[in-house]
Amino acid sequence: MRFEEYTEELAASVRSSPAVAGLVLLGSAAAEARRDEWSDHDFFVVAHPGREAEVRDVAAWLPHPERAVLVAREGSIGFAVLYEDGHLFEFAAASPRELEGALATSDAAILFDDGTTEAVLEASRARAAALPASDAADEAGLALLKILVGVGRARRGERLSAGQFVHAWAVGHLVRAIRARRPVVEPHGDAIDPVRRFERDYPGLATRLAEVLDRPLEEAARGLYTLLRDELEPGWDGFPSRAADAVAHRLGWDTAPFA
Repeated sequence: MRFEEYTEELAASVRSSPAVAGLVLLGSAAAEARRDEWSDHDFFVVAHPGREAEVRDVAAWLPHPERAVLVAREGSIGFAVLYEDGHLFEFAAASPRELEGALATSDAAILFDDGTTEAVLEASRARAAALPASDAADEAGLALLKILVGVGRARRGERLSAGQFVHAWAVGHLVRAIRARRPVVEPHGDAIDPVRRFERDYPGLATRLAEVLDRPLEEAARGLYTLLRDELEPGWDGFPSRAADAVAHRLGWDTAPFA
């Protein structure tokens, strides 16, 4: 089915459940301009209080459940459903109270509401808007620490754990530092996940970062370290230069050449 057909089928199926108070589309599901062939459906299914168990019996309201090849739980209220054509639903099925910690951007859109869902969405948007801005110095420092720990674990032989530190956590902190230090006028990124659409906001940096991450693990870690210093340290008194020097010394990078 086309994306819009999935949306129509979802809305019709959810409306048919008396346990459901409302449906909120999130991200590219709500914003057509952000959508492409790889977009999936992210949404909240809001339950009437006391009827959470019914809403979490997702087979009772999923559109075309016979076409679903996987239904997986993510935490207490989260679900992921994969259809046979590869289309993905990712959603929370919960009461307003259970969604008190949920975050939603301005792209979110209500498909239907019995009068309670709008308040849930506005509270979620307010929480997302109130997220503290990243502190560039903290993020740069944390990137350095993740690089240090990641390389240490790789040298110990814990390559899977090392990969998490280098390829996920160090990159996340580096991206946050760059966004905080060098903001773009009209960012395409997601306020909830700053790594999203980094390529559109910083194409040159993203290309360099991708090339670095294609290297073997310790080379990638050292490439991140070099990129961090090259891009953020010059002209910035707040850069944690002494910490960067300490990381390089601890890992032996201050004496060994690096291509």
